[in-house]
Amino acid sequence: MSLARGGKFLFAGLETGEQNVTFGYAIGFPIPPCKPTPQREAIPGMHSHQSSRPSYSNRQSAPVWLRIALTALASVTIATATAQAADVFVEAESFDTHGGWKLDTQFIQQMGSPYLIAHGLGQPVDDATTNVAIPESGKYRVWVRTIDWVRRWDASPSPGKFELHVDGKKLDTTFGTQHANWDWQDGGVVSLDKGDHTLSLKDQTGFDGRCDCIYLTTELDETPPAVDDVLSPWRRDKLGLPEQPVTKGPYDLVVVGGGYAGMASAISAARMGCRVALIQDRGVLGGNGSSEVRVWAMGNIRRGKFPRIGEIVEEFSDKATKSPGTYEEFGDEQKEEIVTAEPNIDLLLNHHAYAVKMKADSETKQIEHVLALNTKTGEDLRVAGDRFVDCTGHGWIGEWANADLDITDKGRMGMSNMWRWDEVEQAPEFPATPWALPLNMDDFPYPRDHHGQWFWESGFDIDPLGDAEAIRDWNLRAVYGAFNAMKNGDGAADHPNAQLTWVAYIGGPRESRRLLGDVVLNQEDIVSKREFPDGCVPSTWSIDLHYPKKEYATKFPENPFISIAVHDRRVDRSYGYPVPYRCFYSRNVDNLFMAGRCISVTHEALGTVRVMKTCGMMGEVVGKAASLCTLNDCTPRDIYEEHLDDLLELLELPGKARRSTPSATIVIPDDAMEKAGPYGPMSGLDPEKLPGIVIDDRQAKTTGKWAKGQGLKGYVGWEYRYASANSDATATFQTKLKEAGQYELQIYSAPHENRATKLAITVTAPGQEPQTVRINQRDTQGGAIPAGKYFLPAGAEVTVDFSAKDSGGTVHLDAIGWVKQP
Repeated sequence: MSLARGGKFLFAGLETGEQNVTFGYAIGFPIPPCKPTPQREAIPGMHSHQSSRPSYSNRQSAPVWLRIALTALASVTIATATAQAADVFVEAESFDTHGGWKLDTQFIQQMGSPYLIAHGLGQPVDDATTNVAIPESGKYRVWVRTIDWVRRWDASPSPGKFELHVDGKKLDTTFGTQHANWDWQDGGVVSLDKGDHTLSLKDQTGFDGRCDCIYLTTELDETPPAVDDVLSPWRRDKLGLPEQPVTKGPYDLVVVGGGYAGMASAISAARMGCRVALIQDRGVLGGNGSSEVRVWAMGNIRRGKFPRIGEIVEEFSDKATKSPGTYEEFGDEQKEEIVTAEPNIDLLLNHHAYAVKMKADSETKQIEHVLALNTKTGEDLRVAGDRFVDCTGHGWIGEWANADLDITDKGRMGMSNMWRWDEVEQAPEFPATPWALPLNMDDFPYPRDHHGQWFWESGFDIDPLGDAEAIRDWNLRAVYGAFNAMKNGDGAADHPNAQLTWVAYIGGPRESRRLLGDVVLNQEDIVSKREFPDGCVPSTWSIDLHYPKKEYATKFPENPFISIAVHDRRVDRSYGYPVPYRCFYSRNVDNLFMAGRCISVTHEALGTVRVMKTCGMMGEVVGKAASLCTLNDCTPRDIYEEHLDDLLELLELPGKARRSTPSATIVIPDDAMEKAGPYGPMSGLDPEKLPGIVIDDRQAKTTGKWAKGQGLKGYVGWEYRYASANSDATATFQTKLKEAGQYELQIYSAPHENRATKLAITVTAPGQEPQTVRINQRDTQGGAIPAGKYFLPAGAEVTVDFSAKDSGGTVHLDAIGWVKQP
């Protein structure tokens, strides 16, 4: 007999509540065979298994005497089984209270389940506890599925030790000490009375002990099977899950992944009238930009061909001052509030998509639904939709749908686990970590400003999917080894008050699968500024690729843990490179969009598009395209081929524009953002709001070396430029004045102790001799400096030249103005 959650009993092949019970031969009488019904079709792309227990129908009627005999036999069998076998299965993530244990969902595809992790930074965490109902009194063998997470490297002793207490009594076994891979560890036999009992997970070290599930059985010689697949048949049976999961939908759009790309996709589509499901496997939104990973959001927004793109991202993006920043800076609650405020979005937090089913009756390859696992209860859910967006980062939806994809075999960018430390008056001792990487202070870059930053990164040549947990764990070994060097090693004398305050146990990956669309964007496209008719999302980050830093790679050449960024800075960081829409849908799965780092680009091009704000803007475009798909009942490809003008028109709308359905009238609310210019929202003064005709430095033609700056406030436009004193740098402004009259020339500047004291300004106008004046930029109060008055004819084209030669200081180049005099 087995007892699964929900009280379903299985007795010797007979399941209560079902009529389909069969016996081959019983008490010497042959029974006509039963005709089995066909098992339901396997779901294409599903990475799980259905129960192998057969189902039968069309049972041939047996004689009355035989049915009476069988009933009696079944009663005897049930009574015997009840006395002999019972079991209880408990998912650790379903514990009533998690205490200080954290829910880890990032490796479900690799090991089959969410699990609890005791991430206490070397201090044991509070107990996780739950109550269980024991179905009958007896002796139970206890099994715990766990892992010794450093054994794969033959490191010791086991850092993740924990105990299981039953009704406050410790089992003899210490868990987390046996297996290099996830497996069952025998906890011995306990005697339990029928009724309620308490289970407690008691962490012993604070160093990332892990528990997936607990199994108690009166079959004392039974070893549970391997359960590496998501919702394996055995686990599904023990959970008492229904054969068919509950269905939600169908939705106009199903978004899988709740990072910047997923949030923006969902919000954008919902505001354009789509019914949207947003599936996120964590309890918070934001992905790498959440408080769990704490990567500050990069990439310039609201600029380029469509400056409205990015307004939705602006609503929820963090304003972190450091990376990693503080918990509060990442605004998890704000992100959730913005999403839940949209009536068209069903937000499914703590749900992990683990499979897809393809449409059986479609002439083309299309997804029918995704299956999602509730990471707290173990239940599964079917989420149906007309179209789907893969915002998983790893391209999981595309993988299961057999979408065309690519992955770089070697030399990929890795995964980071950042960390923070502080100095306090009475820092606790940090336990020795012989199982961590054996590091000295010169084996890693010193974590200045109390931060272990983005370059704590590994996994460059390791499988980013199958070995994801090992990559994360290697990063943890590196962090703990470094802090051990600071506290207990050759850095101890300098760090008596150091305390480890935060380490990300959720990894921040950069690269894995890339799903292929009708355009596969490459590096040359970007740096040569190749134009596409559907170019839209401005990518402004440099082509930033990460490699192991040689200085720190020799000690652990098999997996270096410190990286260096190599930049190709030929990307236009002000206007941005317009990434084409055709990178945002699959070329062979007809109802699949993608947004985020799994879009259709090469490894090199990924270096610029992968940052979070840029990924979010992809989502804004995808959401609007999805609304047009719903309106026109068409595919993502059809949007480019037949409705591109409609999409580009939607991209001109404010981010807060909305409509109730895809066919309803669009409403623009009063609080819509002011439209930015092609170079983004101005951080300085708006030339249009200044007196006269003002020409920004961006319109000047320059020679020589000029640098850009924003440090001296009061500048015009987006920035200013500056050139070294007495250099060969020049700048030329050309202006055409429509009206005749007397004009005052004004030079916009800012005071600084190193600025020019005798900057040469030469004015050349039609029919007049060039006039040169010298101005003092050092002692000015800032703003507009008068540089003479000039009578100019209508239509005059006037040239103003700046020269750094003999300037007497750094030349400040901001803007010029022509103000007509009364």
